[in-house]
Amino acid sequence: MKKFLYKNTPIYYSDTGSGNAIVLLHGFLENSKMWNFYIPDFSIKNRIIAIDLLGHGQSECLGYIHSMENQAEMVFALLDYLKIEKAVFVGHSMGGYVALAFAEMYPVNIGSLVLLNSTSFEDNHERKINRNRAIKAVKLNYVNFVRMSISNLFSEENREILEDEIESVKLEALKTPLQGIVAAQEGMKIRKDRTHFLQTATFPILLILGEKDPVLNYQENIKLIEDTTIQLITFQDGHMSHIENKEDLKLILLDFFKQ
Repeated sequence: MKKFLYKNTPIYYSDTGSGNAIVLLHGFLENSKMWNFYIPDFSIKNRIIAIDLLGHGQSECLGYIHSMENQAEMVFALLDYLKIEKAVFVGHSMGGYVALAFAEMYPVNIGSLVLLNSTSFEDNHERKINRNRAIKAVKLNYVNFVRMSISNLFSEENREILEDEIESVKLEALKTPLQGIVAAQEGMKIRKDRTHFLQTATFPILLILGEKDPVLNYQENIKLIEDTTIQLITFQDGHMSHIENKEDLKLILLDFFKQ
């Protein structure tokens, strides 16, 4: 991992391969290691930048709230530092929220976008209440909150089938500092709705969803791309397509990168 200072805050990232730049953004309770399976194949013909977002992985916190715009500004600063003018973005869950914020704020710097188990919708009232509950819960019992949160991202069938993989994800998630968890929840809670921007964007967009996603409503999210040029890939599993549908996802992304 390499280190970059952003507003005197250490940000860690990996930089692998050469060619067209592809930026990989992880989700909540994840870090750049979630892409380790993919980077060797992705980097054969591309330059792959995998970033630990603020308050996740080895990157430190910047404040009590990490808004999606805060995260996008950090990503822009890193790409500017690396002299990358345009990139393809792949964002998983919260990483997709950050990628959408980046695309809206810096449209000339984005070549195409993959939203992986992510959405352009803002949190509804119920989700905001649940985030407040989650903040209280993680402060009361950090380990239990993290372990339960990870389990709940997988489809019910896969919780047993992928038991070993899920345990590895939990152990990695437990490295996320309490402040990073709270700041991310606060930031996701206040994120703006970017549906109109998504539907009117002029760059290629691929939306990848799990039909049994416990976090995102599948039917609501396929409605948001009706009458658009956005491509849709549906898996029959949960919120963690990079684990639940590993081989298929790799081939789909490699094909999308050729556009």
